[in-house]
Amino acid sequence: MKIALIGATGFVGTALLEELLRRGHQVTALARNPDKLAARQGLTVVKADALQSAEVAHAVEGADAVVSAYNPGWQEPRIHDLFLQGTRAILDGVKRSGVKRVLLVGGAGSLYVAPGVQLVDTPEFPAEWKQGALAAREALNVVRQETSLDWTFVSPAVMLAPGERRGAFRIGGDEVLFDASGAPAGISVADLAVAIVDEIETPRHVQRRFTAAY
Repeated sequence: MKIALIGATGFVGTALLEELLRRGHQVTALARNPDKLAARQGLTVVKADALQSAEVAHAVEGADAVVSAYNPGWQEPRIHDLFLQGTRAILDGVKRSGVKRVLLVGGAGSLYVAPGVQLVDTPEFPAEWKQGALAAREALNVVRQETSLDWTFVSPAVMLAPGERRGAFRIGGDEVLFDASGAPAGISVADLAVAIVDEIETPRHVQRRFTAAY
């Protein structure tokens, strides 16, 4: 498949790029700084800013699917506003390009830990992650209003970390997945990428959100 990837130099995006190329897909990576991505077989790098819908539209045109791992950075003081601005620009750009399939990676904060209670609203939620998590929750609400796109929104497991690619994990919906001890389950970024590429190749969550964890 021809896949347009936004955020290819980030934590999740790097793992996604590896998984897509590993499976033989043709990847067009959008990057503000193309020099950050080395030339590789199957990879085309296009200079584009995710905050500019016209640039997104031009760069993703002709793709079978667009995958966005856009994140302005957890240390970015304007993460809340930039995350939402980027989400809206990406969705608008995809629609303008004529591509129908788009998958967006958000956060775990909007997953439910109990009926009516989302993780981001619990007292234990770390303050340093809160603005990004609130933005990702609002982004999910924005995405859910889209009726013309075959969208999927991915919330990672609560504990997302570097680690090996096992290729085995659980898939959930709108609730946090817990382990046997009752603690929130984790997943490696490599296996999150596997779950995402599986969804691209065999769509099971069109116009829905899903999560993945061990």
